[in-house]
Amino acid sequence: MKSRLLLAAAIVCIISAAGNISAQSLAKAYEKDFLIGTALNNNQILEKDPVQAALIAKEFNCYTAENVMKSQVIHPEEDKYNFEMADALYALAKKNNAKVHGHTLIWHSQLSRFFRDKKTPEELAAAMESHINTVAGRYAGKTVSWDVVNEAVEDDGSLRKSTFLNVMGEDYLALAFKLAAKADPNAELYYNDYSMTGKPKREGVIRMVKKIQESGAKIDGIGMQGHWHLETPTIEDIETSILAYAALGVKVAITELDIDVLPNPRNVQGADISQRAENTTELNPYVNGLPADVEAKLAKRYQDIFALFLKHKDKISRVTFWGVNDGDSWKNNFPARGRSNYPLIFDRENKPKEAYKSILALKKKK
Repeated sequence: MKSRLLLAAAIVCIISAAGNISAQSLAKAYEKDFLIGTALNNNQILEKDPVQAALIAKEFNCYTAENVMKSQVIHPEEDKYNFEMADALYALAKKNNAKVHGHTLIWHSQLSRFFRDKKTPEELAAAMESHINTVAGRYAGKTVSWDVVNEAVEDDGSLRKSTFLNVMGEDYLALAFKLAAKADPNAELYYNDYSMTGKPKREGVIRMVKKIQESGAKIDGIGMQGHWHLETPTIEDIETSILAYAALGVKVAITELDIDVLPNPRNVQGADISQRAENTTELNPYVNGLPADVEAKLAKRYQDIFALFLKHKDKISRVTFWGVNDGDSWKNNFPARGRSNYPLIFDRENKPKEAYKSILALKKKK
């Protein structure tokens, strides 16, 4: 007990000296509006960095595993599960009085090989049932919501030709939601995808969700991934999409939020992780830090986006940042590896950026 008290005191001293964490917090400021979440990697789940661990506990009230609950990690072989890191995530959430959003049950990417080995609809349906029953069932009652199906629609609005679609047809979508509802009856069930502000994709997602609803399956929400840029999509496009999805009678979650400040290669669209580009000087202009004018644009962008979220807080259940600080962000390696990106609201030293302050300022005005 004495050692724990000494560690806690040391953490407080470190934070106080560095000024890393503000007196206010996002979770507290927005607690009456919507959940404020973040994605956590293994080191963060295990609290390897005490300063960052304190920041996570203070600023966020909903945790998503960045990778450890994807099938390739949690269910690497048909007869083998790996729950160690997922269990640690739930333990951390319990310790910090935070909620857990499960990500993700059915996804074509980072998919365990045995799913691809199933050649008939019956075989693949049985594999889906076993996977969802085991994973969602293990954490039933401990999970506020699940991404039941992830990224099943192409940018043109057509269904993605994944293993699941190719073998089972579109029936796999409703089946996934029915299985998840049975495995964890009290959790909210979401469909999650990127580029959700584009009209063709939006219309495709709406068609898909209506069919899931018509099947009698429970679907509670739509997750709009916020892998956005300084100028796109427009606030108007984001608002149009929030309203269109909410009109289906479901909640809207803003998921995987980060604002890319770097030039985007012309051949890269959306957030498909299979895309790659070469790292060049033109694509990596801020290796020595973010210029003040770009920092100001990022802060204004975040403030405008959160002002929109507050306007529609009756429709929005959660806003989740995809990472804790700039150094952790996947954007440093997508689509070109080794770039210096600055898409989040805490810098590489876990200090709040102007973007963080701009989001808090919205609540101080109330």
